Amino acid sequence: MMCKKEFTMTNKEIYQKTLTFSLRRLLVDILAFLVLGGIVTAGFFIAEKISNKGLIGLFIALIIGIILISLFLKYVGFRYKAGQIAMMTKGVTEDSLPDNVYEEGIKTVKERFTTVLVFFAITNAIKALFQQLGRGLTSFGNKIGGDVGGGIASTVNSGIQTVVGYLCDCCLGWVFFRKEQKAGRAALEGAAVFFKHGKTLLRNAGRIFGMSMLFLILVGGAFFGILFGIFSMIPSAFTKLTEELGEMAVRMEFELPAAFQDPKMVILIAAAIGALILWGIIHSAFVRPFILVGVLRNYMESGKNDIPTEQAVAEIGGRSSRLQRLLNGEM
Repeated sequence: MMCKKEFTMTNKEIYQKTLTFSLRRLLVDILAFLVLGGIVTAGFFIAEKISNKGLIGLFIALIIGIILISLFLKYVGFRYKAGQIAMMTKGVTEDSLPDNVYEEGIKTVKERFTTVLVFFAITNAIKALFQQLGRGLTSFGNKIGGDVGGGIASTVNSGIQTVVGYLCDCCLGWVFFRKEQKAGRAALEGAAVFFKHGKTLLRNAGRIFGMSMLFLILVGGAFFGILFGIFSMIPSAFTKLTEELGEMAVRMEFELPAAFQDPKMVILIAAAIGALILWGIIHSAFVRPFILVGVLRNYMESGKNDIPTEQAVAEIGGRSSRLQRLLNGEM
């Protein structure tokens, strides 16, 4: 009878020691959220003062702000995410972590990815590969069950895409684990690990999806209630917003949906959007890393004693031109 392997570092300990990355990323997200709010507010009041068309200024400022903030978070936040995954990988494979976790994580990322472009090329290629699973499932459902089968498959696909994010992070962990290989080649090995040990790894799918949904209901619901209460205290602002939406619809000659013609519904929609944004920030910073440690441990245990062969890596590389470039060492 086999005994369960005992680990010096538990998942909880690894999560706690690498939480510094989450806290730093959360601070950056909050600052970015506040800056976006400032940009949108400035756009509204400037346009309102100049031409009495504050809503148009708000939308223009929102679009510009989202683009700028997204680029900033993408290229700055990657260091925190990659550093955290690097240290989680070290924790689950070596059963120990250095005292200076943050400094070591950032150093590891710089050593493994010489440029930011290499990092994103690899992560995007991995994500594209795993997303094929969901598209294939939806297509299969349509063929065997028409609209009903496709609807069921699409629902399952939503769960799969939640898991896809974790699998991409696990592949990134494999890149850090296989230091002797080029980053592109190691990424393909990581994908091969999944396809060889998929049944074992997908046992986490239900837990991942369930915890995410529970957190959405509890935390997202709490944020919704708070925001709805705050927005309900300033009804005149949403009455004006509704009026301007109606005027804009008339000028652009399209029919405004009924939900946007009622100030109370606009308050509800705004609260829901705000709650989803805040939930996403908190979930990404605290819940997702907690789940990831467990998934990453199972992934690394499945693969490190059964390194993918040249044939397995070549098969993965042949699935798309982007993956083939990784295999050829172009990334």
